Amino acid sequence: MSNPKANKESVVPTCNSRIISIPAPPEFPSPSPSNSIPMTPKSPFITRVMTPLASPMKKAMATMHGYLEFTKLNPQDEWLPITESRNGNAFYAAFHTLSSGIGIQALVLPLAFTALGWVWGIMSLSVGFVWQMYTLWLLIQLHESPSGTRYSRYLWLSMATFGEKLGKLMTLIPTIYLSSGTCITLIMIGGATMKLLFTTIRGGDSPLSMIEWYLVFTCLAVVLTQLPNLNSMAGVSLIGAIASVSYCTVIWVVSLVEGRPAGVSYDQPEEVSGVARVCDVLNALGIISFAFRGHNLVLEIQGTMPSMLKQPSRVPMWKGVKYSYLIIAICLFPLAIGGYWAYGNLMPTTGGMLTALYKYHGQSTSKAILGSTSMLVIINSLTSFQIYAMPVFDNLELRFVSKMNGPCPWWLRAGSRVFFGGLAFFVAVALPFLPSLAGLIGGIALPVTFAYPCFMWIVMKKPERFSKMWWLNWILGCLGMMLSMLLVFGAIWTIVTRGIEVHFFNPK
Repeated sequence: MSNPKANKESVVPTCNSRIISIPAPPEFPSPSPSNSIPMTPKSPFITRVMTPLASPMKKAMATMHGYLEFTKLNPQDEWLPITESRNGNAFYAAFHTLSSGIGIQALVLPLAFTALGWVWGIMSLSVGFVWQMYTLWLLIQLHESPSGTRYSRYLWLSMATFGEKLGKLMTLIPTIYLSSGTCITLIMIGGATMKLLFTTIRGGDSPLSMIEWYLVFTCLAVVLTQLPNLNSMAGVSLIGAIASVSYCTVIWVVSLVEGRPAGVSYDQPEEVSGVARVCDVLNALGIISFAFRGHNLVLEIQGTMPSMLKQPSRVPMWKGVKYSYLIIAICLFPLAIGGYWAYGNLMPTTGGMLTALYKYHGQSTSKAILGSTSMLVIINSLTSFQIYAMPVFDNLELRFVSKMNGPCPWWLRAGSRVFFGGLAFFVAVALPFLPSLAGLIGGIALPVTFAYPCFMWIVMKKPERFSKMWWLNWILGCLGMMLSMLLVFGAIWTIVTRGIEVHFFNPK
């Protein structure tokens, strides 16, 4: 006979004698108390001693068992801001992907065409787009392992693939650099655009210095960072996605309508040496690769979704990514091609299309259009700051959660986010020349986007040796690593030979 008490409630003893309730799948109300630690051990619904059930009941219990066994959740996930809410869907994924996929980096894409020209510029942009779409698909498929483990952070997948030490060495610096570095750049762009908006509307000089505008933007961004988790930011990401699509469209349309300024040329300068020309090409490829950053966020976005046996998270995630990147392509390609047609070699090296719009068409374009464009850039910068800062917040809270084995208190969470905002503001003021290093940043971060996912697929999925997938991923992975080294070399050579305007604690 079965034990009636055992059938009434199922518990699992742990090594420290704590009793942990097992949560039911999302479709069923959880029998565990609200303060229990979520785990997914062997389903309690199929016990070793069980009263024989009718066939329909057995099927139902087996189905529930399948749901429970499909994903193995880390008990700490409920306490971390990326995964504490798993109510995401394809729409949320599309909003987050759009907000992180289009941004200020798109405004400098025409600058890459000045070194590549029409044909190679379009080809490089197209190849980069298809390549990063393929690696996105790889990462989405790798989010859930065959054993049911979910890798909701890029770093965790890298450590599971390459080992703890090597995975951290390969991934930690590029991903943190992408997240925190992008936030610092957003403070610079957002603060400068705020000043530009003020002078456009009011006219004359701004009463605030650039540092003070940086501080205004940082304060607004820090207020938004108090949203608790990634899912709670879906509305913010939607607003940011609408803003980014709008200002990209407005900028290239106005540039085409206003026409080309006098002196536009598409010819390569003849006095440039062969080595310098090669370095310019590599720097341009770095700019294009930096425009496709965001792979360090795809696993985090997918981690906000529930995963069921009949509908794993990769299905809605890929659906959201496909539609969002269709919109991204509609924005990036006209912006790059139309911007190069409109300004050619006159494209400013800082600010890209937004600077060119004000510089060459500031007098002929209405203040309403210029002001609206600047406002949209500011809104997108504020919303992008949230999603790129979220991995940093998650990593900070992980330290506390791992040590204390409990959720981070609200005051510590709020304080850590204020601290990060202040630190990013300090770096933006201290190193205001960071946007000039877009090519170098693109080269450093390129393996995260184009190379590592290919190697991860080979290690985790183990395709048949010499099969098409085996060859494809080995070739793309090796090409990505070689290209990354070339881009870093080209960017460093360009900085050394031509120099950059370095001015510490003096943003302009």
